[in-house]
Amino acid sequence: MPRRSKPSDPETLRRELVKLLTHFEEELRSRNLRDKVLALIPAHHLLRDLGSSLIPMEGSNAARERILQYLLKYPETVVRGEELAVVAGIGEWARRVRELRVEHGWPILTGNTVREMAEEGELPAAPAEMSPDEYMLSASIQDREAAFRWNLANEIRRAEGAVRDKLLEFLRRNVGKAVSGEELRYLAKDRTEWARRVRELRTEFGWPVVTQFTGRPDLPVGHYLLEQDRQSPPHDRTIPDPVRGDVLRRDGYRCVKCGWSHADWNRSDPRHLELHHIHHHAKGGENEPANLATLCTLCHDEVHRSE
Repeated sequence: MPRRSKPSDPETLRRELVKLLTHFEEELRSRNLRDKVLALIPAHHLLRDLGSSLIPMEGSNAARERILQYLLKYPETVVRGEELAVVAGIGEWARRVRELRVEHGWPILTGNTVREMAEEGELPAAPAEMSPDEYMLSASIQDREAAFRWNLANEIRRAEGAVRDKLLEFLRRNVGKAVSGEELRYLAKDRTEWARRVRELRTEFGWPVVTQFTGRPDLPVGHYLLEQDRQSPPHDRTIPDPVRGDVLRRDGYRCVKCGWSHADWNRSDPRHLELHHIHHHAKGGENEPANLATLCTLCHDEVHRSE
């Protein structure tokens, strides 16, 4: 069984470590490789104990809790996996990170997922520089439904079908709920195309799938949300994301007709915001901000009925 780290007083551990390393000078003179390796094992244990002792012991006796406390101290901050390895004090620290995400619902993003979202314009430039061995806690709020969604993702993942169809099924079974890019990436069997397929659901097929950077600034970084189980009319599906974002910001993320915003959302009135072509796109109207207006789905339907 792997040795568990033993948190203690950091200063005491530091002194013991210095003493061991000082005496290791004698071992370096030995020609026996194994003697040198065996002499370093206590130092290796002490170094792990010292790292795990940096987190206050109360409520942080296990590696998973220490990793969580470290991430909570630095939310929305890119941290290296080596940092988590230090505070965890165990070799299987990466498994504990996954448990925090999958079983306990903490929104921890990995570098691969962030990079693939950024490549599709779903993230601002700041976190896009993350490398595969870096992590970020995107919000300090635990999602207690995450374990259920991961089980659902696993069920859909094993079924036959195209990646885009699986992604849409998962989103439609979680309408109105923020789901992480990590969940969608897993569902797509870690294929790098997953982020492009999600973007296509919005830009080519008219499903109202939004992110913090494409219409819902209230969402955590790295999350998606299907606002309603309905597709936009075909003539409204060709608006480029940058134009869409400019219009929404210009109109203050509010319906220009009735003033509705996402802050007014409730389960009995699950509308969302769409862009309306003032001069119809089908009749030559351009996808330019001057020809677009933000409407809630109720007002948008009313406008089209009255035409």
